[in-house]
Amino acid sequence: MKVILDSRQIEQTLTHLVDRIVSDAPAQPDIAVVGIRSRGEVLAQRLSGRLSQRLGKNVPCGTLDITLYRDDLNSPKGNAQPQVRTTEIGFDIDDKVIILVDDVLYTGRSTRAAMDALVDLGRPRVMKLAVLIDRDGRELPIQADYVGFKADAAPGQLVQVNLVESDGKDEVVIE
Repeated sequence: MKVILDSRQIEQTLTHLVDRIVSDAPAQPDIAVVGIRSRGEVLAQRLSGRLSQRLGKNVPCGTLDITLYRDDLNSPKGNAQPQVRTTEIGFDIDDKVIILVDDVLYTGRSTRAAMDALVDLGRPRVMKLAVLIDRDGRELPIQADYVGFKADAAPGQLVQVNLVESDGKDEVVIE
């Protein structure tokens, strides 16, 4: 197991992401943040708070559960029952700039599922993707608009994001 980001580096990376999003913000006045369960949700909450402070206005934050939109839901390899949780978006997404947040962008399949789920809820003006970690291995033509850190992980390696809110500590490791 190799630590690629410690808590201080995660904080710096989030600050960098906020800087990049804010640099686009004047052209995008009606902005909201939506995190993909579960660690994308935590990162979205952190980004929303920082964006609200930097922009001097409330940047709403929601949580999106993509379980029923996953293309591996009925996979013959899986025999576990999927755990469906709630989507909690307490604002209208129509005509908003939605910053979709996830912890790791790898194959692109979770992002595709999230885009499908969001479109079922309304019609955003624009969807932009922000990820803490980007790694090689895309199976779909999806790329992030805002990347915190580019991880050099070999196929078969796992990039694990641990966050205080869910795991008791902030770090990113490659296993």
